[in-house]
Amino acid sequence: MARTSEKISPARKAAFEILLAVERGRGHSDDLLRSKSVSRLSASDRNLATTMVLGVLRWQIALDARIRPLLTRPNAKLDAEVLLALRLGAFQMLKLDRIPAHAAIDESVELAQAAGHRFASGMVNAVLRKLATADARIREDDPKAAYPLWMVTRWMRFFGVEKAEAICRNGLSEPETSVRIQGSSTATELVDAGVRFTQGQLLTAARKILSGDVMETAAFRDGRVRIQDEGSQLVAEIAGSGAEILDACAAPGGKTLILAERNPQAQIVACEVNPQRYASLRKRLASLGSRVECRQADATELEEKDAFDLVLADVPCSGTGTLGRNPEIRHRLQPEDFARQAERQKAILTTALRVARRGARIVYSTCSLEPEENEQVIQAVLAEVPGVRLVSLAVRTVQLREKAIITSDGAERLFKNTSTDGFLRLFPGDFGTDGFFIALMEKLA
Repeated sequence: MARTSEKISPARKAAFEILLAVERGRGHSDDLLRSKSVSRLSASDRNLATTMVLGVLRWQIALDARIRPLLTRPNAKLDAEVLLALRLGAFQMLKLDRIPAHAAIDESVELAQAAGHRFASGMVNAVLRKLATADARIREDDPKAAYPLWMVTRWMRFFGVEKAEAICRNGLSEPETSVRIQGSSTATELVDAGVRFTQGQLLTAARKILSGDVMETAAFRDGRVRIQDEGSQLVAEIAGSGAEILDACAAPGGKTLILAERNPQAQIVACEVNPQRYASLRKRLASLGSRVECRQADATELEEKDAFDLVLADVPCSGTGTLGRNPEIRHRLQPEDFARQAERQKAILTTALRVARRGARIVYSTCSLEPEENEQVIQAVLAEVPGVRLVSLAVRTVQLREKAIITSDGAERLFKNTSTDGFLRLFPGDFGTDGFFIALMEKLA
C-alpha cells in the first residue's frame, strides 16, 4: 500500500493486502491467512480478515456482477487496488449482516486512498452508496453463480447436475479443520487449552476441530498436533508400509510424516522441486533425522531404477477439489490447463513406475476432480507401461479397517465410493474433506 491510514481497521487492512497479493499471483489465500502478520492480529480481527478474504474470493463473480452495472463505464479496466476496495465493501454490505453499510463504505474509500488512488476513491464511495440502496442481494440458492460457467458445465457433464451443484455449494462454505494428534496426553492437553474436537469421519487418528484455536497451543507449535485434511491423511494411510519409500512430490510434508509414523524402520526419500517449498519441507522433516533424505529434485528426472518398494506420487494438479480452502483457483484456471497438467502428471507417474521394484505398490493421488488429471492419466500411462496392475481400493479399505486405521463406518462409505476400476474419488464435503482422487497400483515385473 502507498501509505497507511489509522482509519482502516487491522482486519480490513490485512484482508486487503492478502487479496492484493492473491490478485497479483504472489501467494495463495490459505497460506497467506496463516502468515505471521495475520497471526499477530487479535482473534476477532483474524476471524474477520479470514471471513472477508475467503468471502470475496468465493463470491467474486457475483460481486463483480453487481458492481459493474453501477460504474459510469461498466467495462472499464480498474486498477487492482480500486477493484478490491469495491469488492471488499460490496461483500460486507451484501453478505455480512453485522457490519453497518457506512463502515463498509468509509473504510473501502480509505483503502483506495491509502493505496494511492485518491481520485478513484470518490468513485468507490459513489458506487458503494448506490449499491447500498439497490436490490443487489446475492441468492444463496444458486451457488453455481459463483463459478465460471465453463467449470460448472463440465462438472454437470461428468458428474450430473445434482453433484455439480453440491460441489459448488461446498466450495462456498468454510472447510472443516482436521488435525492429527500424537498421543492421548496431547489430546488431553488440547482439551485443557480450550480446544474441542470430535472423531473424524474416516480415520481413527483424525480429529475434527469444533471450537478453540489449535494454532495457539503449545502442542501445535511443537508439532505434536498438525493441521491436515482428513482426505490428505487417507492418501498416506492407503500407501501403507514399505522398507524403502519414495515420496515423489513431498511438500508440504504431511503425508511424509504419516509414512514415517507408520514405517518407523523405513528409509524415505522425499523429493520437492520448488526451492522455497523444499526449504520448508526440510525444516518440517528435520526431526526425523537420517531416516529421511530430503532431495531437491524434479520427480520426472529421478535416476534410480527398481529402487523402492513403496512410491507415493501425490502429483501437482489443478486443485479443483480444494475450492472451499483455495477459492481463487476458480478465477485462475482455464479449460486448457487440465491437458497441460496431465502431461506432467503422466511423466511423474511413469517415473514412479520405473523407480519402483517388482512387487512394489505405487499410489497416485490428486486433489483434483477432473478426469483428465485422474482416470485418464492412469489409463494413458498403463497403456504404455507393461507389467503393472490396478489394485482395487475396496480391498485396501477392508485391510485398513481390520487394522483399525479406518473407522468401520468410514470403511463402509469408502467401499461404496470405489469405482468399478478400483479408483477412489472423494467429492468435497462428502466426508468432511477436500476433494481427492486416489489410485493404487502394483508392479508385477
